[in-house]
Amino acid sequence: MSKLPITDHHIHIDMNRGRGLDAVSDFQNAGGTHLFLVSLPSRHLGVSVKKPEDYKTVFDLTIEAVSKINETGVTAFPVLGIHPVDILYLSEENSVEKAVEIMRGGFDIAASYVQKGEAVALKSGRPHFPVEHDIWDGSNQVISHVFSLCRDLKCAVQLHVEDMTLESIQDISEIAKRAGINTEKVVNHHATPLVTAAEKFGLYPSIPAAKDNIEIALAQGTRFLMETDYVDDPDRPGFVLGPKTVPKKTKKLIEIYGEEPFWKIHQENPSRIYDVDIGV
Repeated sequence: MSKLPITDHHIHIDMNRGRGLDAVSDFQNAGGTHLFLVSLPSRHLGVSVKKPEDYKTVFDLTIEAVSKINETGVTAFPVLGIHPVDILYLSEENSVEKAVEIMRGGFDIAASYVQKGEAVALKSGRPHFPVEHDIWDGSNQVISHVFSLCRDLKCAVQLHVEDMTLESIQDISEIAKRAGINTEKVVNHHATPLVTAAEKFGLYPSIPAAKDNIEIALAQGTRFLMETDYVDDPDRPGFVLGPKTVPKKTKKLIEIYGEEPFWKIHQENPSRIYDVDIGV
């Protein structure tokens, strides 16, 4: 049997302010082989957004980081998105309607990278804390637009939403169905280990490798992905989880469950969802 790939499905790397390639080295030395590099929030990168075109800086930095990571021997796949809290910042200076318009335009630009083969997926969502109704409705409009883009591109989408519950899974699946996207292409990032419930509605959960999350998920099957959501912020070292976490957790659990479940989690699931080649 060939070497087991180990994939961190959602991680951020900041080449300017963060640990950058040192964090990637930690991941690799712990046994990590593949990662889905998600664009950092515009504010984290010091990018002030006034119009859709301003997001291009965020996307270009992500693509550049992927290029540098791929030179290390780790395979990185770029996922381009706009953090859902941007609707709050943008609506402070504009109407909510204008904020939605700017974000939709930003996603149109992100979609062009996918169309050219420079990125594999988009990332959208809605605030994971209580907000006013117009902000919530506007966020759902953005999600719906992104679903439509991904439907046409036949690519996957990662979602940053509230804590995953049966109700939120059903709500997201209904938005996806109205947009016409295949729900098998919709991944709930930073998900709770509700594997069975997600499967019922066609979504995939991407579960942080913390505490006993993965053990709870494995009790329901292997239809999920693993992630750290590492932010690479020097002001918050190791937040959300450190870059070594997914490889270390996987190796620990192999001692209990064997390798077979992790071929599904680290290779088969992400390969099918994103139409990428994960091999070692």
